[in-house]
Amino acid sequence: MKTKKLLFSLCLAMLAPHAFATGEAEQASKDNAGIAEISASETPKKKSRFTIGGYGEAVYSRNFYSDSYLRYSSPNRYKDETHGRFDLPHVVLMLGYDFGKGWSMGMEIEFEHGGTESAIEIENEEGGEYEAEIERGGEVALEQFWLQKSFCPEFNIKLGHIIVPVGATNAHHLPTEFFGVYRPEGENTIMPCTWHQTGISLWGQAGDWRYEALLVAGLNSELFGRQSWIHDGAASPYEFKIANSMAGAFRVDNYSIKGLRLSLSGYVGNSFRNTLKVPVSDSYDGVNGTVLIGAFDFLFDRWNWIARGNFDYGYLSDSDIISAYNKDYSDTAPTPMQSVASEAIAAGVEVGYNLFSQIDKLDQQNQKLYLFGRYDYYDSMFNTVGSIVDFEYCGRHRVSVGLNYYPIKDIVLKGEYSIGLLKSQYNNEPAISLGVAYSGLFNM
Repeated sequence: MKTKKLLFSLCLAMLAPHAFATGEAEQASKDNAGIAEISASETPKKKSRFTIGGYGEAVYSRNFYSDSYLRYSSPNRYKDETHGRFDLPHVVLMLGYDFGKGWSMGMEIEFEHGGTESAIEIENEEGGEYEAEIERGGEVALEQFWLQKSFCPEFNIKLGHIIVPVGATNAHHLPTEFFGVYRPEGENTIMPCTWHQTGISLWGQAGDWRYEALLVAGLNSELFGRQSWIHDGAASPYEFKIANSMAGAFRVDNYSIKGLRLSLSGYVGNSFRNTLKVPVSDSYDGVNGTVLIGAFDFLFDRWNWIARGNFDYGYLSDSDIISAYNKDYSDTAPTPMQSVASEAIAAGVEVGYNLFSQIDKLDQQNQKLYLFGRYDYYDSMFNTVGSIVDFEYCGRHRVSVGLNYYPIKDIVLKGEYSIGLLKSQYNNEPAISLGVAYSGLFNM
């Protein structure tokens, strides 16, 4: 049955680019990190060595389902509950500076959920126990910091803390680059979003092709889980990022067809020994926890239509051994101590039409109102091995419809109705969400 769902989701993600094969290429290729995410057409005419920009989101959701962690184990008990919440998912300040002679710098400070970040440490004076202090929820983090040397448009080197552009959302995560109030749920569930790691990136553009190849720190298998797969593995609960293992990633974008971007990306790296407490027993010889991810995504933007889609497949070797190993940690360890699947998938398609294109006055003012629909299927436990239990609530379909209003190019007001469709033994998860967001450069 899951194979049929995989084929069905793959077909949805692949059909749209063929349907729009005569479209128009994006106006400018984007450097998918920090300052350079903003398209070249948005750069002020008067160039300055110093650049400042950012993006932010404020949202409200009324969820017509319970937020109890027991809602899947006791669905009848929590059937009729609802809850609402305000949130600031991402508020980001981006800074850049051109030193000259091809050298530049970029950095990104992100406030997630309006709060502060906490850390977990091993206390050597208290028997090596894990200790955490949390004053309030949310995070404040330096999400990017890099230095770049540009030799020519075809070849640039970036060093530091950078975006790993695997999948559609990581490469295009500004709130003006997707229709929903929140980032696409499938990719945001099974992969880190936004995925940022310390390492080196080689990138460039020649004609209709853009490429990027990266060498970065590997993922931490201690942090893998059933509902998020490897999502949390890019984070670090410590004041440093473990780099016992390195990983490679790539992305290739093609703009040959007018109005259409087609993209392939991928990732490979070991995770099992990329932990603070490295397993030393001989029984773990040959256990690597190799993470393999392959992703396809596209964008069509022409004739007042926008269509986006993605398909992502992930594989984790030795998932049964990692699951058993993590469950043996103490309760104070940062691991969720959950089983993790050997395979995960996410597929999605969204299509929107600009209604204001039919009203001359509003169209001339460059105001836009997109009526959109989106479909997702994702499963963080798409396939399991050994004795690992497949928690069926980890796989779901999601359907949403809504409106995106752009009074100007850099500001969007969003409204959306969505419903998560789960297996019959669970309760479906409908919600109404409203949001306001911006992204752009600030003219100093």
